[in-house]
Amino acid sequence: MGIKRKLLFYFTLVIFILSVSVLVNNYDFDLWARLIAGMGVVEGHQVLKTDFLSYTPTHTWWDHEWGSGVIFYIVLKFLGPYSLILLQALLTCGIFVLISKIVKLKYNIMPYCLFIYIFGIMALNTNFSSPVRCHMFSFLLFTLFIYILELARRGKPKFLILLPLLTIFWNNVHGGVVSGLGLIGMFALGEFLNKKPWKQYVYTLIPSILFLAINPYGFEYIKFLLMATTMKRPEVAEWWGIFSKHQFQHQIMFKIFLFSIVGVEIYTVIQNIKNSTLKKWYDEQDKVKWIILIVTLYLAVSHVKLIPFFVISACCYAYDDIYNLGKKFNIPLFTEKIIYVMVILLSIFSLTAKEYSVPLNYAAYPVREVEFIRINNLKGDILTNFGLGSYVSYKLYPNNLIYMDGRYEEVYYDDMVPLLKKFFLVNQGWDEVLSKYPPEILILEKYYPVFDAIKNSEKWKLVFEGEVFGVFVLSKDAKESYTIPTNNIKYYKDTLFDTDIKF
Repeated sequence: MGIKRKLLFYFTLVIFILSVSVLVNNYDFDLWARLIAGMGVVEGHQVLKTDFLSYTPTHTWWDHEWGSGVIFYIVLKFLGPYSLILLQALLTCGIFVLISKIVKLKYNIMPYCLFIYIFGIMALNTNFSSPVRCHMFSFLLFTLFIYILELARRGKPKFLILLPLLTIFWNNVHGGVVSGLGLIGMFALGEFLNKKPWKQYVYTLIPSILFLAINPYGFEYIKFLLMATTMKRPEVAEWWGIFSKHQFQHQIMFKIFLFSIVGVEIYTVIQNIKNSTLKKWYDEQDKVKWIILIVTLYLAVSHVKLIPFFVISACCYAYDDIYNLGKKFNIPLFTEKIIYVMVILLSIFSLTAKEYSVPLNYAAYPVREVEFIRINNLKGDILTNFGLGSYVSYKLYPNNLIYMDGRYEEVYYDDMVPLLKKFFLVNQGWDEVLSKYPPEILILEKYYPVFDAIKNSEKWKLVFEGEVFGVFVLSKDAKESYTIPTNNIKYYKDTLFDTDIKF
C-alpha cells in the first residue's frame, strides 16, 4: 500500500503542476534579454559584459543571470518554444518533490498529504504565471539547500560540502544566491539557539561566500550583488508589498495561504503552551523552523517577488502542524480520496481541453506595433516602457536601439526609471526624458496619460494604433502612408522568436 500511495501522490502532483503550467498565456518581459545573453555565450562564445542594445548611457553589464540565459537559449534552440513552458513545469515539480523529501526526512509522519502541496502550488499561481523565469532556479536551489541542511542535522554533515559547489552554479544563474547564504546562516543561528552543533554551518558558509567570486566578473561582482540585493525598486510592481495599495486586491490565493499558515501556527503554539509552560515550550521548539518562517514571511509581505520563499518554507516547516491539526479534528479519510479524484480529473480536463500553441498576449506585448516598425523599415532610437524594451530590441535590433529594458540595475543608471515614470504619468517635467535622451520613435500604451499628451503634440505623429499600443514618429519624418501589418495571429506565433541579432 505504501508504494501505491507514493506513486499515486507523485503522479497526481506532476499532472497537476503540468496542467497549471500549460495555462500560461504570456512570456515574462525579461525573457528576451535572457535569450540574447544566452545567444551571446552559445553563438558568440562570450559572456556579454557591455550593452549594445541601448542608445542611452550604460555601465558594465552585470549579468547575474547569464547562466539562466544559456539554459533558456539551448532549450529554445533544440526543443522549440513550448519547451520553455515544460521547463517551468519541471522546475516546479523539482521544488515540490524536494519538499516531500524534506517532510519525510524531518517528521515521522506521512509526507503525502496532497492538499498541503496543492494549496502551496495555488498560492504560487500568480508568481509562476509566465513561462520559466531565472528566479525559478533560486526557488529550486533554495529548497535543495534546505534538504541538504536538514540532512546535516540528522547526522549526515558530509553533504554540506555540496553547498559551496552548488553556490558556484547558483551564483551564475541568478542573484538569488544570497537567499542560500542566508539560509545557511539561519541554520547556524537556529542550531546555536537549539544548543546543538552549529559551527559546521559557519564552516560551510565561509567557502560559500568566497566562491561567489567564481563568476565572469570576479570579486567586483560581489559589490554589485550587495548593491542589487539592497536596492529599492519603488517603480517595479513585483517589488511592492503584498498589502500596498496597488497590490491589496491581488495575490488573493497567497493571502489565504498566508493567513491559514499563520492561523495554524498560532493555534498550535497556544495549545502547546496550555499543555506545558512557556519555558518548556521554548526549550522544545526547533529554532531553525521559527527563524526561517519569520524571515521568509517578512520577505513575502515586503516584496511580491519573494512570496515563493515563504510558501516553500511553510510547506516544509508547517506541514506537521497542518497534518496533526487535520488528525485532531478527525477529518474523514474519504475526504483525501475526493481531493485526489478532483485534482486528477481537473488536471486531465485541463490538459486535454487546451489547444497547444506558443503563448502570445496582444494586450501585454506590442506585437503588431513592432511588426509595423519592421515592415516599414522605420529606423531610429525607440523609447517605450522599460518592461517592453528587451522584446523590442530582440525583434528590431540592429535597426533600432532602445531607451532601456528590465535590466535596470544590471546595465542602466539610477535616474533612468524615475525619468520614465515621470514621462508616462505626465508628472511635472514629464518631457525631460525627450530632451535628455531624444528618441525618434515611441511605442506607448494607450492607457497611460502620456499617450494623449503626445498625440496632441505637434512634434509627434501617431502612425499606427492598435488596441493597446500606439506608434509615434517625429512629425518631420512621417510619411503619407504605411504598410499595415497582418492580423494573422498564427504568423506572429510562428515568428515570435525570430531575431536579426547575430554574434
